[in-house]
Amino acid sequence: MLVFLAPIDTFKRIVKNKSTEEFDSLPYICSLLSASLWTYYGIVQPSAFLVGTINAFGSVLGIVYVGLFLFYAPPSNKVKIALIVGTLNVGFLAGAILFTRLAFKGEARVASMGFLAAGFIIVTYASPLSSMRTVVMTRSVEYMPFYLSFFIFLSGGVWALYGWLIGDYFVSVPNGTGCILGTAQLVLYGIYRDTKPPARDSACVSFYDLEEGWQRQPLLSSTHSLVSSTHSLVSSTHSLLASGHSFLES
Repeated sequence: MLVFLAPIDTFKRIVKNKSTEEFDSLPYICSLLSASLWTYYGIVQPSAFLVGTINAFGSVLGIVYVGLFLFYAPPSNKVKIALIVGTLNVGFLAGAILFTRLAFKGEARVASMGFLAAGFIIVTYASPLSSMRTVVMTRSVEYMPFYLSFFIFLSGGVWALYGWLIGDYFVSVPNGTGCILGTAQLVLYGIYRDTKPPARDSACVSFYDLEEGWQRQPLLSSTHSLVSSTHSLVSSTHSLLASGHSFLES
């Protein structure tokens, strides 16, 4: 839950300045999709009620974040953001739910949704890797705030333990991966925390100017590159579902 609350300061700034500035919408969109998938998993898996409840809370916050981002985004970016929201949070989510309900029943439905949600949360946990690269290149933790890294580590560890206790590997494995990635970020923070950030010159501008770890970057991508990324995500998900279907048949 703390991970879902982490962006609040960012959105206080957005509302105060009435502008999204250089913040990127994609992490919030992906976080909303991940929370929505886990909410549905909690519905189809009776033993995962707690998973569904927590992620339902995250879904509500995600809707608020994405709504605020759309409201305060510059006109030139509104259409682009709306396209991604419509593709991922509406089209992809609805397609995933319909596919698993029509193609599978009982335990097979639970397993297929588990594969999908687990794969997507690993992608979400891996998002801060870009900030880790920036920390190494700039030798400064300015681009990787401590609390977000700590909450990723803590949340991943707690959910991994919970998944292990209830025997749900769809919960334990991806969150264990998140705990490991959070640990790596904390190690980097310990190494570079006393290093002064470099002066902002033309060389530094090219790096991701991240606030909240992975939530801020220059909005330089074109609509074409965003749509291509979405298509790649959908293709990867189809492959994941196909693998899950093969696993269930074997």
